[in-house]
Amino acid sequence: MQTKRQSEIIESALEIIYTNGIQGFTMKNLAKKIGISEPAIYRHFESKIEILISILNNFKELAEMISGLMETYEDTAIEKIRFIFTKMIEIFTETPSMLSVIFSEEIFKNEEILKAKIFEILNIHTQTIEDILLKGQEEKNVRTDIDKESLTLIAMGSFRLLVKKWDIKNNNSDLKIEGEKLITVINKIIEIQTK
Repeated sequence: MQTKRQSEIIESALEIIYTNGIQGFTMKNLAKKIGISEPAIYRHFESKIEILISILNNFKELAEMISGLMETYEDTAIEKIRFIFTKMIEIFTETPSMLSVIFSEEIFKNEEILKAKIFEILNIHTQTIEDILLKGQEEKNVRTDIDKESLTLIAMGSFRLLVKKWDIKNNNSDLKIEGEKLITVINKIIEIQTK
């Protein structure tokens, strides 16, 4: 459980990364933004890496929460996929600064611990989608002529591209509308095609 000050530090770190990129994320800039001294930050986090790990741990908890919800969520695979992607769009729309970390390869490039953490989060999301699709295939509402791994890759890859483009365009389009269109297309690809 994070303290109030740790949460404030994480939130400010996200805002700095979102506004100035990872290069602008220094302890000096962070201290200035919060209005405390650098040593005060070190009482809560040992390093910038530890702050980034905490940010990623928050994403991991979110991924685990969504995964847990899907285990008890009673609906078709198509509706479960719609729910997950709609929920992610809501989160990214409310907190676009999250994208600056979760989809920023430069942050993880030279830090093995961060790469491992992002891979862990990616695996949780991948496993959740694959489990949903497998159950849908067993229930005969998801196509079986394409394996669950490929369907997951198509769904997650296209969703990531949509969100990344929105981020690059400085969030100046309506992600909810674009997301809804994409989710509809993904579901058409996943559904069993009836003649």
